[in-house]
Amino acid sequence: MIVPEFEYCVPGSVQEACSMLAQYGGKAKVLAGGTDLMVKMKNRLLKPEYLVSLKNLEELRGIRYVAGRGVVIGSRTTHNEVISSALLREKYRSVCEAAHTMAAYQVRNVGTIGGNLVNAVPSADMPPILIALGAVVRIVGVKGEREMLLEDFFVGPNRTVLEADEILVEIVIPDQRTTGSNYIKFGLRKAGALAVAGVASSVEMDGEVIKGAKVVMGAVAPTPLRAREAESFLCGKAVSQELLEEAGKVAAGECKPISDIRGSAEYRRNLVYVLTKRSLKAAIERGHV
Repeated sequence: MIVPEFEYCVPGSVQEACSMLAQYGGKAKVLAGGTDLMVKMKNRLLKPEYLVSLKNLEELRGIRYVAGRGVVIGSRTTHNEVISSALLREKYRSVCEAAHTMAAYQVRNVGTIGGNLVNAVPSADMPPILIALGAVVRIVGVKGEREMLLEDFFVGPNRTVLEADEILVEIVIPDQRTTGSNYIKFGLRKAGALAVAGVASSVEMDGEVIKGAKVVMGAVAPTPLRAREAESFLCGKAVSQELLEEAGKVAAGECKPISDIRGSAEYRRNLVYVLTKRSLKAAIERGHV
C-alpha cells in the first residue's frame, strides 16, 4: 500500500522539533525509526500531514554512564544498539536480553527504544524490564523539560502523558542495589512474536532473603502493570520454591487480561503465574543485574 502524502520536516535541534510539533499540533507525528508509524500510515490508521524527523538529532543517540544519574539511553538508540552495548551487558544484561526478544534483526536495526515506549503498545517488551529497574524518562517540550518514572508515562493502549509539542529524549536507569533482574515472555512462535504475556522482575538479595523486589507484567493490562501485592509478599522472606509458587499466584490475581486472537484472558492469567515464577527464579540466581 502507498503511504498518504505528507510534508517531511527535518529539524536541527530538539527545541526546533518541539516548535514544529507545537506549530502543527495534531497534524504532525514524530518520525524516529518508523517501524510502527509507517505501517500504520500504509494501512491508513494514521494520516499525519507532517512528519517531524529526528534523524539529524545525534544527541538523542547513544548509551553512556553518568555519575550520580546512572545509565542514560538516548531515545533514538536502536534495539540492536541496546543489544550490543557493552555497558548495558555489564550492568543490566536483562535489558539487552529483552531487546533481543523483539521482532527480527532488520526491524531492530531501525526501530528505536524511544519509539517502543512512545507507541505504548500493551505487549511491548522494553517497558516491563525498564520499569522493574526503576527507569526514569526525560521529556522536552516548548515550555521546558520534565522527568518522571517510566511506570507513570503510560496512560492506556497507544497513549502516554506526552503533550503534542513534547519529545521523549532519554531513558535513565538509576544506580541501584538490585542484585538480579530478568525479562521473560511467551509468544505464539519462537522468534519475532508479540508477547501474549510477559513478566519482568528485579530483586535485591541479602543471602537467601529477598530484601526488595519488583514484578512488572506486560500484555495483561492496558498498560505495563506492577504486581505490587506480589512484591510485598516476597519482601523479607527466604527464597523457596513454595515462595515463588505463591508469588506467581498472587501476581496472576493482580493482572487484568483480555481475550483476543492470541489468547484468552484465563490463558494469559495462567501465563503470568508461570512466567512470574520463572522470571523471579532467574533474577535471584543471576546474582548480578
